[in-house]
Amino acid sequence: MARRIDVTGAGGVHLAAWEFADPPKKDDPARPGADRADPDHSSPGVLLLHGLMGRASHWASTARWLSERYRAVALDQRGHGQSDKPPQAAYTREAYVEDAAAAVEQLGLAPAVLVGHAMGALTAWQLAAKRPELVRGVIICDMRASALGAASQREWADWFKSWPVPFATLADVRKWFGEDDPWVERPNPARGEFYAEVMHESGDGWRPVFDPDRMLKSRETWVYDAHWEELAQVECPALVVRGVDGELGRAEAQEMVRVLPRGEYAEVADAGHLLPYDRPEAWRAAVEPFLDRVGE
Repeated sequence: MARRIDVTGAGGVHLAAWEFADPPKKDDPARPGADRADPDHSSPGVLLLHGLMGRASHWASTARWLSERYRAVALDQRGHGQSDKPPQAAYTREAYVEDAAAAVEQLGLAPAVLVGHAMGALTAWQLAAKRPELVRGVIICDMRASALGAASQREWADWFKSWPVPFATLADVRKWFGEDDPWVERPNPARGEFYAEVMHESGDGWRPVFDPDRMLKSRETWVYDAHWEELAQVECPALVVRGVDGELGRAEAQEMVRVLPRGEYAEVADAGHLLPYDRPEAWRAAVEPFLDRVGE
């Protein structure tokens, strides 16, 4: 059962954070870290940041195994999940980073390990660069540091327009995103399930819980700019993880590791962009050794 915790983000935006297990108890000798002297929590904090269009529930399986050793909390970022969806002007890189900082501080997670997928990974390394005292480690999953360009943004705008909304049923959602979407190279049931989680039932069928125009506005904040300089400012240990069939190429990933002062590299075979979701066991195997080193 997930427990909701309310967080106040930048500009007073209400954010929903989710803890998928009870926090580890200080007096439980079976838990690693039970004898820690932390006055607030007995285990290190982990903040999980989803990607564009995602939501905290996409981290459920990761958060549950993390909760065996850490205090793991997933955040619905602004415009996503059950968090507020403010006007378009509020979707800036600064706002996303300030929201993440607010979550770390208000939830008592500092210094936290930040685990980010795609857009959430960018937020994670920007926060680590801006507020190093809040962060002890960063995991960057399938996010590029280079600018993608205007053509990429146009492709996304066209893709949103191609969605046959409203969907009549969740089964239709799963089939379209898992099989019929022109962006799908081969059937991918996990992708269908991923998008089914970001739909809600309205009067005429199933629609996304987010506004596609606001997603494009959010995406503008990294599509036209590169973020190598901020990578170089990340002082804590950082792990760059890519799916072999994902959006982050091997050469760019390895260059990101080189630019990071304390960078490490891992890749997951037979995995695409949604690797924490569709290859959870391989994802855990890739990141757990890093967490063992930096999370204690």
